[in-house]
Amino acid sequence: MGCDWLLIDGSSLIFRSYYGALRSARNAQRRDANAVGPFLERLARLIVQSRPRHIAVADDAAWRPGWRVESIPTYKSHRVAEPIPPALEPQVPIIQAILAAIGIDMVGVPEYEAEDVIATWCRTAAGTIEISSGDRDLFALVEDPRVRVLYPEKAGLAVIDEAEVTRRYDIPGRRYADFAILRGDPSDGLPGLRGVGAVTAAGMIRKHGDLAGVLRERQLSDADRAYLENAMRVVPPVADLPIDLPRGRRDSYPDDEASLRALAAQFRVGDACARLFEGVTPASIIAS
Repeated sequence: MGCDWLLIDGSSLIFRSYYGALRSARNAQRRDANAVGPFLERLARLIVQSRPRHIAVADDAAWRPGWRVESIPTYKSHRVAEPIPPALEPQVPIIQAILAAIGIDMVGVPEYEAEDVIATWCRTAAGTIEISSGDRDLFALVEDPRVRVLYPEKAGLAVIDEAEVTRRYDIPGRRYADFAILRGDPSDGLPGLRGVGAVTAAGMIRKHGDLAGVLRERQLSDADRAYLENAMRVVPPVADLPIDLPRGRRDSYPDDEASLRALAAQFRVGDACARLFEGVTPASIIAS
């Protein structure tokens, strides 16, 4: 039985596809589009696995939103030291064009990240939702039995639901964002509370319930209190962006057959386009 919605963290999947391609001799000769085929193939596998009734891809319109950095200057600071690789940046519009030609929505919102787009979709979409992302920030959205995250690990995709959040972090299943704020997260540039590690952070969540409880019931320094108050505004994905839920499903595919054929030929990704196209419709029209 498939899910009602498959929501893809597009930036996460693009980066995994790019770095996977660098390790693959098969893609070594196509540096101008070496991430495009692997992205399409990974997306096709996700669709086959999840069998969604609707699908949409979220984009990072802002790589490091200024309003988040203003509150927490270290927020995702690694993205300054490690910007989008020059060889990857021009491939993103190619991926966007191919998805548009097939008929898969890819949406970004200025000054917001893909996680915010996905959080907003989760609030408005009906039915069961699977989120594909390598970003643990999306663990904050799990909601049994409606929302779960498909998280890539060496052994394959791990299914993250509330029980799995509890098993991994010893916290209530919907409290991941609070836990990450207290513990800190180097991958997001979150310093955490001084002297608080994973075990202490989990204990604080269990005792006080959430960050509001920590602020209300615990003695904190002015600096720690200011950090928590700022982080509560910055870290949880924004779920009320002024965007509509995409169609997520066309009556027929592709949306633009001529463009799809031309793009597949230009970037020599006909096989990958065919596999993705077959994932959303029974018949393939792309010649490899």
